[in-house]
Amino acid sequence: MNARRNRSTLGMLLFGVAGAAVLTTAAVAGDNSVAIDALISSYQKLGLFNGSVLVAERGKVILKKGYGLANAEWGIPNTPDTVFRLASVSKQFTAMLVMQLVEEGKLTLDSRLSEVLPYYRKDTGSRVTIHNLLNHTSGIPNFLARPGFVAENGRKRWPVEEFVTKFCSDDLQFEPGSKFTYSNSGYYILGAVIEKLAGKPFEQVLAERITGPLGMRSTGYEHSERVVPKRASGYERTPEGLRNAQFIEMSVAFAAGGLVSTVEDLYLWDQALYTDKLLSPKLKQVMFTPGLENYAYGWGVRQAQVGPKKEDRTLQSHAGGIFGFATFIRRVVEDRHLVVLLNNTGETGLDAMTMGIIDILYGRTPPPPKRPIGDTLAATITQKGVDAAVAQYRDLKHREKDSYDFGEEELNRLGYQLLGAAKTGEAIAIFKINVEAYPESWNVYDSLAEGYANAGQKELAIKNYARSLELNPGNRNAVEQLAKLTKP
Repeated sequence: MNARRNRSTLGMLLFGVAGAAVLTTAAVAGDNSVAIDALISSYQKLGLFNGSVLVAERGKVILKKGYGLANAEWGIPNTPDTVFRLASVSKQFTAMLVMQLVEEGKLTLDSRLSEVLPYYRKDTGSRVTIHNLLNHTSGIPNFLARPGFVAENGRKRWPVEEFVTKFCSDDLQFEPGSKFTYSNSGYYILGAVIEKLAGKPFEQVLAERITGPLGMRSTGYEHSERVVPKRASGYERTPEGLRNAQFIEMSVAFAAGGLVSTVEDLYLWDQALYTDKLLSPKLKQVMFTPGLENYAYGWGVRQAQVGPKKEDRTLQSHAGGIFGFATFIRRVVEDRHLVVLLNNTGETGLDAMTMGIIDILYGRTPPPPKRPIGDTLAATITQKGVDAAVAQYRDLKHREKDSYDFGEEELNRLGYQLLGAAKTGEAIAIFKINVEAYPESWNVYDSLAEGYANAGQKELAIKNYARSLELNPGNRNAVEQLAKLTKP
């Protein structure tokens, strides 16, 4: 389950030349586990990772280790058996359950949604297939894109049918099958389909069909009120330090992102996928066949050239993000390599760290992590003001463009942290330089418009929402905000 905006970590800028030297030395020595440990530690020092890691090389675990704290209040460290929220990594389990039902003849990939769920609206449900739901081509809008959705609905425990009817039954954004748009609504609906056909709660079906048979004892559907041994607390980093992540009732995430697990359990899952324990080879091939935007069923699947020899390999991956947690799993199928990263200090991007680990597995020294520019600018804003931070951004981008992460999400994250701290003018200044850096991104205009709206600058908000909508006609937030701002 992924949010539209990145609210990632703010960390300490401690990585330097010594860290790069450790990586190089370890890689030359040929000890992949030592090199990988050094790489992850360098990310941790920059505040870019705090969690648990498992790396398997040719099916054999070479590193499983915790980094940082599972509970900051009590100083409890992360370990390989720490339990984390999986967020959207949950989708691959939902997809597997659906494919098992297909194999048993209880539905087909061409089954129409309204046929499987009789309570679903017929006009749109008769056009959407199970296949469309599995690979995000249904056209059903993502419920998380509703403005203020989590604030208004995220603390209530929702019955599945009520949630589907209320939040996953909007008019279609496009003709099913014609486009790819990532939608948590589709996987929530698939959870409802599983319950309907199995005649049991989703979590019970999961336990009986996957986690129980595979011995995944720490994996399941999360209930906020349950006492879960070794469960990590979720945090977000701010310029002032760690804070507890926002609460969300996990029935909102459900089959789209409501599971918890450990790196050790996910290794068991990975190994089972190389066998026929869960699904026949024929349907497994269907499950991993990519469609639009390289998305298959619960997995992103693409070909990539890895290592110094640029060998073609199949990468099967998925990321997840939910308040206080970021997750990533990547399989290199031909060589049976596996990387699992579970993080509990905010929605930070883990793909670069994963690719660095993959580099090491193929004999290449990975590039050192880039310092998050948002952290540096946040400190400057606190000490010298936003004008000094803007000047610093331009200077560093000119002089040290390879040392810092100047990505779009970095400034967006900082801008929203400033908005949350009621520093609206500072947030607008940061959003403006993001628009300057990424003039073709619809999201940066949407964010700038939100800043102007918060400041009461209605005309500038309208102008930027309109530009965002021009770049992305599917931006539902812009449509709704423009309707409010232009209402007489």
